[in-house]
Amino acid sequence: MSGRNRTPSSGQERPVVAVLGTGTMGEAMARNIAAAGLGLRAWNRNRAVAEPLAEVGAEVCGTPAEACRGADVVLTALANEKVVADVMDQARDGLDDHPVWVQTCTVSPDGGRRLAEQATRLDVAYVEAPLLGTKEPAAAGTLTVLAASPQQEAREEVRPVLEAVGSRTVWLDEVGQPSSLKLAYNAWVLTTVEGIAESLTLADALGVDPHLVIDVIDGSGLNSPYVQSKGPRMLDDDLDTPSFPLEAAAKDADLITDTARAAGLHLGIAEVVDERLHLAADGGLGRADVAATYRTSRQAAS
Repeated sequence: MSGRNRTPSSGQERPVVAVLGTGTMGEAMARNIAAAGLGLRAWNRNRAVAEPLAEVGAEVCGTPAEACRGADVVLTALANEKVVADVMDQARDGLDDHPVWVQTCTVSPDGGRRLAEQATRLDVAYVEAPLLGTKEPAAAGTLTVLAASPQQEAREEVRPVLEAVGSRTVWLDEVGQPSSLKLAYNAWVLTTVEGIAESLTLADALGVDPHLVIDVIDGSGLNSPYVQSKGPRMLDDDLDTPSFPLEAAAKDADLITDTARAAGLHLGIAEVVDERLHLAADGGLGRADVAATYRTSRQAAS
């Protein structure tokens, strides 16, 4: 990586970062990158979505190639593997300085490997880096990053960026492993959400105040901040402002079940959760929080 952003006082390089995709996660990471004193360039398909980042010093760009020109690190925060691949192809003419590409979208393990192959064709180093966390930890800079790279030196080059967006980075040995671990983690997350929804629905159907379910879980060995966050939101019907959009959860559920089947597994609970999320999305809840699966559970019980 070039030394054009080296700060004389510390002798440490301060990379310029191009963030491609400034939706909920991308915007939050971009703001934390700027707050860490790193150079910031930003692009989003709908430019108006990226414009507010100018207030934190970002150069908002009109194309992916323009955003990548002069960047040391390119961070993609986009919807799915196809979109990521398409946008990076559009960025090709801006990659002459050979930045490190940090890919944060949740994809299948094979998808992660395909994107690594694309990075080779683009002549850029590649870091697979899916994220654990949603809107609130992204804004707080407390995401957990699961990472791997075929290029050992890329780890140090992206360290300031990963430290800006997260509080913990878990390095794995091979590309594909971070995506595998992310899908295993999300299988637990989505099963937990559906479990909360069905427990509250069952209590209500049996004539017990469902708030008591959250109350008795609190302080038990099975309690978790996630239960105490999602449960009350379900009961208050506070679901229209998403921390984790249900349509994104349904996409991840598809990846989980498809990847499991490719490995010769049939994950019964995961497949049921996948069906319930798609039922909720088909019912118009795709842009609500993932906890809106509770609405579907209540409708099924009525």
